[in-house]
Amino acid sequence: MDAVIRAVFFDVGETIVDETVLWTHWADHFGIPRFTFFAVFGALIERGEDHQQIFDIFDVQRDESWDGFGEEHLYPDALPCLRTLRGRGLRLGLVGNTSKQIEDILRSLDLPVDVVGSSASWGVEKPSPAFFERVIAEGGFAASETAYVGDRLDNDVLPAVAAGMVGVFIRRGPWGFVHAARPEAARATHRIDSLAELDALLS
Repeated sequence: MDAVIRAVFFDVGETIVDETVLWTHWADHFGIPRFTFFAVFGALIERGEDHQQIFDIFDVQRDESWDGFGEEHLYPDALPCLRTLRGRGLRLGLVGNTSKQIEDILRSLDLPVDVVGSSASWGVEKPSPAFFERVIAEGGFAASETAYVGDRLDNDVLPAVAAGMVGVFIRRGPWGFVHAARPEAARATHRIDSLAELDALLS
């Protein structure tokens, strides 16, 4: 019998938050045509390379010009999903490979979650097994009772499965659509196209 899911953790970018606003900002800020910027961005993802290399490719340096995001930049299905799962009594968390700034923004939104973290404050990044050990500890339940939802196979879903967790792959955003076509997508515990599917799936 499958274990009952008691805790659900979500990746942040392209799982809960639509990062279009972030990357569009950098393209406009540096005067790079959006089509050009996103073409290079997509090529890095397709090749499995670090997407942060885009700043080196265009020989620009990130600064403090980006002032963050608000609730309006959450995917439309994010808040209803969190409210539904919270209403069922599940322990919920938001944590990904993000900065402390993004962690602070998420906290300020007062979302219906129990845990908000970041790789910056935890001192460990995905796909390190130590990251998922921390997720399990923060959830407070066994690995088999804990799900991690993310848009990337390499950083989110497959490391969660390797840690004994339920790995839920959501096909959206640039990584989601690229990774969905790869054979290893079959190794995800579950695949969804919307967070609206999650409640019934975990039930």
